[in-house]
Parts: sequence; C-alpha cells; structure tokens
Amino acid sequence: MGQTYAAQVQEQLPIVRDPEIVRYINVLGDSLARVADDRSLTWHFYVVDQMDINAFALPGGYIFVNRGLIERATNLAEVAGVLGHEIGHVTQRHSIKQMQKAQGANVGVTLGCILTNVCNSGLAQTGINLAANGVFAKFSRDDEAEADAEGVKTVIRAGIDPNGIPEMFRILLEERKERPGGVESFFLSHPVEESRIAATQALIAKYPATQLRGLTKDSPNFQAFRTRLKALPPSPPPKGR
Repeated sequence: MGQTYAAQVQEQLPIVRDPEIVRYINVLGDSLARVADDRSLTWHFYVVDQMDINAFALPGGYIFVNRGLIERATNLAEVAGVLGHEIGHVTQRHSIKQMQKAQGANVGVTLGCILTNVCNSGLAQTGINLAANGVFAKFSRDDEAEADAEGVKTVIRAGIDPNGIPEMFRILLEERKERPGGVESFFLSHPVEESRIAATQALIAKYPATQLRGLTKDSPNFQAFRTRLKALPPSPPPKGR
C-alpha cells in the first residue's frame, strides 16, 4: 500500500535524482531506521525538489523531506531529528490509524493540500485520492508527541544529538513569522507551538547526561550534502503556478 502511494507521490512531486543526494539521505535515514524498527522493513528516503518546508511519511517506510527544509537546517542533528520523527510516525502506525478512522467517511478535499499549498495544482487529484483514505490526515497531538518521543529515542540510539529536534522547531517557528507561506504545508500536518519545544527539551532532560555526552551534532559529510543540494538548479515551480 505504501509503495502504491509513494509511486503516486513521485509522479506528481519533483524528486531530486542527483546520485550523491539520494545516497546521502538514504544512508542517514537507514542509520536511523535500523535502530528504530525491528520489522526488517526496506526503508526509502526521498528529497522533494521544493523550497516549501515540509516532510511526511507513508506507511511501509517511505519518507519524503523537502529540499527547503534541509537547506534551512544548520546541522546534521536538525535534519536527523525530522527523519527520526517521521520514522516514528511509521513505526507507531499513525497513518494506518488515520486511514482506519477515515474509512467510510469523507475526509475532505482540503487534506490534499498537505502535499502542496496549491490545491488546484496538478498534484491535487493525487493529494485528494490519498487524503480520501486518511493517509495525510492531520495527526493528533498525542500522535505528534509520540513521534517526537520516538524521534528523540531514535537519534540518541543512532549517536546523534537529540537537541536538533527542538532546534528545528525554533527554525520553523521563526520561518513562520518571516515567511508564513513557505511553511504552511508543514504546519498543516505537524502543528508546532512553543510548548512542543519545551516538551521535547523535557524528554531529552530525562536521559542521563552521560548518555548524551559526545553525541554527533554535525559532520563534514552533512555540510557537503547540504552544499551540493543548494548548488543544484532552482526548484521547479509547483504545478499550477
């Protein structure tokens, strides 16, 4: 099912195909997924060639993160935190639960805008099809909190500094103040408030200082990946614009 949905998304969203970008995001994603999941899933990670900030997960281990989010991040820990959070949505089966709730109900056309804030774009039909099954329904606060907790746990297990998670939330909140349209899609599916920063910091504080000491915050390989991404040709305009 996730494979089918992922194929639909790739038909409608521009995906970065640069081999080095593809390799890096999958190496990073796999390093997180293998410590978060014991079901032997084959995980797939994609960079979407859009400057709007967004990230989302599909059932079965398909994770998409927008180029704009990676370019606005400042270090490895921030992007790893986003991936860890999305991995948490998959391992905790949040999308499946949303789909079960949506069965037999009309979720609504506006949910198609989770993928893009242009509802009348070429993506709209795919977005609406997926939304009708509840795939992109807005997660509950409990689901988001659970994914945050899973993200913190996952990055620590992978040897990465979990403080990248609240740091990324701060970047997103600042971006919303300065350029609200660029983060609209992310906030539709991932409501972020100041309280969520405090909540993730509280989660991190529960871990012994010895366990958090020496964790990786950044790396030359990540900065080379981000620099290469920024050097690619400009993202294509969203369909319909």
